[in-house]
Amino acid sequence: MAKPGTVQKRVENRDQGPALVPQGAGKEALHLDRLIHERTRLAIVSALAVNESLSFTELKRLLQITDGNLSVHARKLEEAQYVECTKSFENRMPMTRYRLTRAGKRALERYLNHMEALIQATREK
Repeated sequence: MAKPGTVQKRVENRDQGPALVPQGAGKEALHLDRLIHERTRLAIVSALAVNESLSFTELKRLLQITDGNLSVHARKLEEAQYVECTKSFENRMPMTRYRLTRAGKRALERYLNHMEALIQATREK
Protein backbone atom coordinates (compact mmCIF):
# COMPACT_ATOMS: atom_id res chain seq x y z
CA MET A 1 0.00 0.00 0.00
CA ALA A 2 1.40 3.38 -1.01
CA LYS A 3 1.70 6.26 1.43
CA PRO A 4 -0.91 8.98 0.92
CA GLY A 5 0.23 11.43 -1.73
CA THR A 6 2.82 9.04 -3.19
CA VAL A 7 2.81 8.92 -6.96
CA GLN A 8 3.40 5.47 -8.39
CA LYS A 9 3.51 4.14 -11.89
CA ARG A 10 2.23 0.77 -13.01
CA VAL A 11 4.81 -1.53 -14.53
CA GLU A 12 4.04 -4.72 -16.42
CA ASN A 13 6.14 -7.67 -15.35
CA ARG A 14 5.82 -10.57 -17.78
CA ASP A 15 6.54 -13.16 -15.11
CA GLN A 16 4.35 -11.85 -12.29
CA GLY A 17 1.80 -9.52 -13.84
CA PRO A 18 1.36 -5.85 -12.87
CA ALA A 19 3.58 -4.37 -10.17
CA LEU A 20 3.99 -0.93 -8.65
CA VAL A 21 7.38 0.78 -8.71
CA PRO A 22 7.97 3.90 -6.63
CA GLN A 23 8.14 7.09 -8.66
CA GLY A 24 11.76 8.17 -8.79
CA ALA A 25 13.08 4.61 -8.97
CA GLY A 26 13.83 5.39 -12.61
CA LYS A 27 14.06 3.18 -15.65
CA GLU A 28 16.54 0.90 -13.87
CA ALA A 29 13.61 -0.52 -11.89
CA LEU A 30 12.38 -2.07 -15.11
CA HIS A 31 15.69 -3.72 -15.98
CA LEU A 32 16.43 -6.04 -13.08
CA ASP A 33 18.82 -8.85 -14.05
CA ARG A 34 16.31 -11.72 -13.92
CA LEU A 35 19.09 -14.30 -14.20
CA ILE A 36 20.71 -13.23 -10.93
CA HIS A 37 17.46 -12.22 -9.24
CA GLU A 38 16.32 -15.85 -8.92
CA ARG A 39 16.97 -16.92 -5.31
CA THR A 40 19.24 -19.92 -5.89
CA ARG A 41 21.31 -18.23 -8.60
CA LEU A 42 21.72 -15.13 -6.40
CA ALA A 43 22.93 -17.42 -3.60
CA ILE A 44 25.43 -19.12 -5.92
CA VAL A 45 26.80 -15.84 -7.26
CA SER A 46 26.96 -14.33 -3.76
CA ALA A 47 28.82 -17.34 -2.36
CA LEU A 48 31.30 -17.23 -5.22
CA ALA A 49 31.77 -13.47 -4.78
CA VAL A 50 33.26 -13.98 -1.32
CA ASN A 51 35.25 -17.12 -2.18
CA GLU A 52 37.90 -17.52 -4.85
CA SER A 53 36.22 -20.76 -5.92
CA LEU A 54 33.97 -23.44 -4.45
CA SER A 55 33.55 -27.09 -5.30
CA PHE A 56 30.20 -28.53 -6.30
CA THR A 57 30.02 -30.28 -2.92
CA GLU A 58 30.89 -27.11 -0.99
CA LEU A 59 28.23 -25.09 -2.83
CA LYS A 60 25.64 -27.82 -2.39
CA ARG A 61 26.33 -28.05 1.35
CA LEU A 62 26.51 -24.27 1.82
CA LEU A 63 23.25 -23.57 0.00
CA GLN A 64 21.51 -26.75 1.21
CA ILE A 65 20.18 -27.66 -2.23
CA THR A 66 20.02 -30.86 -4.24
CA ASP A 67 22.56 -31.97 -6.85
CA GLY A 68 20.02 -31.45 -9.64
CA ASN A 69 18.99 -28.02 -8.45
CA LEU A 70 22.60 -26.83 -8.21
CA SER A 71 23.46 -28.31 -11.61
CA VAL A 72 20.58 -26.58 -13.40
CA HIS A 73 21.18 -23.16 -11.86
CA ALA A 74 24.98 -23.34 -12.22
CA ARG A 75 24.58 -24.24 -15.89
CA LYS A 76 22.37 -21.17 -16.49
CA LEU A 77 25.01 -18.98 -14.87
CA GLU A 78 27.70 -20.71 -16.93
CA GLU A 79 25.77 -20.13 -20.17
CA ALA A 80 25.56 -16.42 -19.30
CA GLN A 81 29.33 -16.50 -18.66
CA TYR A 82 28.82 -15.32 -15.07
CA VAL A 83 30.37 -18.51 -13.66
CA GLU A 84 33.23 -20.66 -14.86
CA CYS A 85 33.20 -24.39 -14.22
CA THR A 86 36.33 -26.53 -14.21
CA LYS A 87 36.36 -30.30 -13.95
CA SER A 88 39.33 -32.33 -12.79
CA PHE A 89 40.25 -35.31 -10.67
CA GLU A 90 41.55 -35.30 -7.10
CA ASN A 91 42.67 -38.65 -5.69
CA ARG A 92 40.92 -40.31 -8.63
CA MET A 93 37.65 -38.64 -7.70
CA PRO A 94 35.92 -36.21 -10.07
CA MET A 95 36.07 -32.61 -8.85
CA THR A 96 33.92 -29.78 -10.18
CA ARG A 97 34.84 -26.25 -9.11
CA TYR A 98 33.08 -22.98 -9.79
CA ARG A 99 34.38 -19.45 -9.77
CA LEU A 100 32.78 -16.11 -10.53
CA THR A 101 34.00 -14.59 -13.81
CA ARG A 102 34.77 -10.92 -14.37
CA ALA A 103 31.42 -10.62 -16.19
CA GLY A 104 29.72 -12.29 -13.22
CA LYS A 105 31.31 -9.84 -10.79
CA ARG A 106 30.16 -6.90 -12.92
CA ALA A 107 26.64 -8.36 -13.19
CA LEU A 108 26.44 -8.85 -9.42
CA GLU A 109 27.70 -5.32 -8.81
CA ARG A 110 25.06 -3.91 -11.21
CA TYR A 111 22.39 -6.02 -9.52
CA LEU A 112 23.38 -4.85 -6.02
CA ASN A 113 23.51 -1.21 -7.15
CA HIS A 114 20.10 -1.64 -8.75
CA MET A 115 18.60 -3.13 -5.57
CA GLU A 116 20.16 -0.39 -3.43
CA ALA A 117 18.65 2.27 -5.72
CA LEU A 118 15.22 0.64 -5.48
CA ILE A 119 15.47 0.42 -1.69
CA GLN A 120 16.57 4.04 -1.45
CA ALA A 121 13.77 5.24 -3.76
CA THR A 122 11.22 3.28 -1.74
CA ARG A 123 12.47 4.64 1.60
CA GLU A 124 12.41 8.21 0.32
CA LYS A 125 8.70 7.97 -0.44
